[in-house]
Amino acid sequence: MSNNTEIVSRFIAAWEARNVDAIMAFFAPDAVYHNMPMPRLVGHAQIREFIQPFVDGADWVAFKVLHSAENAAGTVLNERVDSFVLKDGKKLAIKVVGIFECSGGKIVAWRDYFDMKEFEAQMAG
Repeated sequence: MSNNTEIVSRFIAAWEARNVDAIMAFFAPDAVYHNMPMPRLVGHAQIREFIQPFVDGADWVAFKVLHSAENAAGTVLNERVDSFVLKDGKKLAIKVVGIFECSGGKIVAWRDYFDMKEFEAQMAG
């Protein structure tokens, strides 16, 4: 496992631990997080503002990585199923493709591609 793939694996573990401080520690100060098709977030403040309520609203989180690859430039791509059990008992399982660009041991860009309609349907159900 390469260094950047290991960084992404530890980042996922921080999500599964629901530890926002640990999650944020993986991001470079000017990192970009873009959940397609949601608004692009830049920097720790914007990223934390989005992540904190999502993590706080979950009793359980698991990111199951189905496939992972890293290119010569160190960009990590993974196909995942992100599962959540929310505090109200609602269960979500979202199919995601994630792209992680790393530099200096930090995530500088994270893009997740998922079906918003599938997410909305699960939230409504």
